[in-house]
Amino acid sequence: MRVISVDAATDDHEAALARARAGDDAAFTTLVAPLRPELHAHCYRMLGSPHDADDALQEALLRAWRGLPRFEGRSSLRSWLYTVATRTCLDLATGRGRRALPVDLGPASEQVVAEVPAAEHVRWLGPYPDAALTAAPAAPDARYEQREAVELAFVAALQHLPGNQRAALLLFDVLGFSAAEIAAMMGTSTTSVNSALARARRIVAERVPARSQQRTLRALGDARLREVATGYATALENGDADALVALLTEDVTWSMPPIPHWYAGVDAVLKFARALPLTTCGTWRHRSTTANGQVAVAGYLRRGDTGPYLPWSVNVLTLRDGRIAQVTSFLDVTVFPAFGLPAILGPDAAAGGAAGGRA
Repeated sequence: MRVISVDAATDDHEAALARARAGDDAAFTTLVAPLRPELHAHCYRMLGSPHDADDALQEALLRAWRGLPRFEGRSSLRSWLYTVATRTCLDLATGRGRRALPVDLGPASEQVVAEVPAAEHVRWLGPYPDAALTAAPAAPDARYEQREAVELAFVAALQHLPGNQRAALLLFDVLGFSAAEIAAMMGTSTTSVNSALARARRIVAERVPARSQQRTLRALGDARLREVATGYATALENGDADALVALLTEDVTWSMPPIPHWYAGVDAVLKFARALPLTTCGTWRHRSTTANGQVAVAGYLRRGDTGPYLPWSVNVLTLRDGRIAQVTSFLDVTVFPAFGLPAILGPDAAAGGAAGGRA
């Protein structure tokens, strides 16, 4: 096995950086490649949408490529790229308004509401494919693990922060940059960064659970997580209300962005489930996945008695005490490719872990 010394790796990096400055786009691509997953996740945290994150990262790397001859190396390339990405996200977010989930917009529906049009005027939070993220912190000084920092509750809380506070919190608590480094990135003072950070922490603390999903999932273990995901899928495929209820907490919520209505409490959720997904929607098939660092199940729906199953939703499950405390069903089929999910399931597709039936 070939051993590469630290000095040799540094020399290779500097040589590639010099070639990139001279206009070698292949060298630039090589330098940036290891950082793309974490930069993309940063853009998602800033903007709350995987599609916006795609656009922001593309724009940020274009800006970085054009500005590379002016990069003087006073900071690391990683720090400089985060500066460019953060400023790009702030520019894109200007005037767009915050992303939201249905639970942010009004009280839960007391009655089942069918045939509800999507609220296209709302900028909805989107699910995030987390396969490229590790559980470890991005830096030794970071307060959050990488997957903790894409959990739905955390990203939703970030949407309540002004751009400068959001950036300060993410750069300090998630990425481990110092207040002085952030001040240089943002073109402000250390005092302003510390003030923004303090205000951001107060707001986020009010909106996120004390126990993160990462801690919850580790405590439950893989076997229970598979059991919950399979049980959820099987209950919908079999139209089994009792099996579904057995998986839910008493205060469970179910929302379906971009549908504005949502349901709270096991009785209301059960009424909704019996009226729609368990009985009248069609036949379901599911595939397990992960999203936002959480257990998730992708739903495929067949409307008639024959034909393929088509993508319908990515259902992100928030767990507590071994049960499902929140179901967030993202009705956005455009995200399926990013999760590596099949574009279609054949008419004989196997049920999600159990014999399926008509829902």
